[in-house]
Amino acid sequence: MDLILWRNAEAEAATDKIADNRRKLSGRGEKHAERMAEWLKKQPLRKVQVLSSPARRARQTAQALGLPYDVKSQLAVGADAADLLAIAGWPDYHGTVILVSHQPALGRLAALLLSGQEADWTIKRSGVWWFSNRVRRDETQTVLRAVANL
Repeated sequence: MDLILWRNAEAEAATDKIADNRRKLSGRGEKHAERMAEWLKKQPLRKVQVLSSPARRARQTAQALGLPYDVKSQLAVGADAADLLAIAGWPDYHGTVILVSHQPALGRLAALLLSGQEADWTIKRSGVWWFSNRVRRDETQTVLRAVANL
């Protein structure tokens, strides 16, 4: 399985808690989402499933890829690493799952996958961390395949 963690691109500033989920991408954020989507399209991904947070900025980031995507409440602001792992089907899905979500959940999941415990790691806006799961000599391994930032 390949698991790609994609943080939403830069959004306009929030004015209050209610407005947070309605914030749209800034002009710069739109460009960054498009550039990252172009990079992702060039990768050898198979059986791709794209899942997005319901926040407008995350959905706009996912849309840049030009593939169908599903909105999942488990990826919303305030999610935790366990929510993200469960919705992705890690490590059992046979293909690629792209999760478009938020900090700090994405960073905590990256830390968990690489170190075995959650920590407050940062994934930059519109940044991608790409993990693979494989079995070698009857041992399950997690591999960091790429980190891409704009």
